[in-house]
Amino acid sequence: MFCTHINRFGDLAVVECEGNIDNWEGVNTLRDAVTSQEDASTIVVDLSRLIAIEDQSLGMLLLLQKWTYDRGIALRLFNPGGAVRDRLAHINAMQDFEIASLNEMLALLRRADSQYVAAA
Repeated sequence: MFCTHINRFGDLAVVECEGNIDNWEGVNTLRDAVTSQEDASTIVVDLSRLIAIEDQSLGMLLLLQKWTYDRGIALRLFNPGGAVRDRLAHINAMQDFEIASLNEMLALLRRADSQYVAAA
């Protein structure tokens, strides 16, 4: 089973993925979660709890990358596990995605937090 949780920090959206994306329902869930954040300036897809990803899901990630690019939204993947990283490498997609390091992720959260404090 696959599910997502969305957390917003100002204009930063973090889409947490959990489980296996192994069918079209999961692919559509991922698509809907990301595209629902159209007003974000940065969307981070947190893959830390993603156990497995299939080809159609990888294709959707590529489509979402184009979707965010066309809207001026930065898309980052965060913490893909070994199996997910292997699938990305297998189709030579690693270079197609920006993968946020822990330091980058912390910097994004600090920036979002400082924007929130300034707005309040």
